[in-house]
Amino acid sequence: MTALPSDPADLSYAYRPSVLGATWSFRLTPAAIAWDAGRKSGHVPYGDVTQVRLSFRPATLQTYRFVAEVWAKDGTKLQIVSSSWKSMVEQTRLDGDYRAFIGELHRRLAASGAPIAFIKGVNPPLYWAGIVVFVATALVTAALITRSIQAGAGGAAVLIGGFLAVFLWRLGTYFRRNRPGLYAPEALPAELMPDG
Repeated sequence: MTALPSDPADLSYAYRPSVLGATWSFRLTPAAIAWDAGRKSGHVPYGDVTQVRLSFRPATLQTYRFVAEVWAKDGTKLQIVSSSWKSMVEQTRLDGDYRAFIGELHRRLAASGAPIAFIKGVNPPLYWAGIVVFVATALVTAALITRSIQAGAGGAAVLIGGFLAVFLWRLGTYFRRNRPGLYAPEALPAELMPDG
């Protein structure tokens, strides 16, 4: 596939999806999203985009991580992530650059006039199944705390209570941010964009 000519005015964004993998770089040209990932490269015209999904996806070492997925008519799927691997044990947040790039991408997609589905959060069946498991696990854990207190095992109750607090905080944030739905390209969902 031929590369699109570069223009200094093109907005660019790059991240490393893994420690050993190639850097993914994206460029918003006047007519398309140009992308490069090691030996692979290509471009997706704005008018060929069929769907964009924004979601919140914490990773092992990065608990504040956002993902934009862009699908095209030809089956191309681009994944743009708000953090980048820096070393074996460190990821860097790219909040400001990600926010600017995703905002401009949406502006250009809206201007293309193509019928694009702008989706937020995770797939609804997975979301609601996850909610059921989340609530059931929280209730069972609360019951364990009650039984531990009744059995006089205060230390165990405190330990289980600490686990429950972290569980509610982490997964509660995940489900709050990833509630499924649609959004307008000119009104990006704040819960699925990094601050600032």
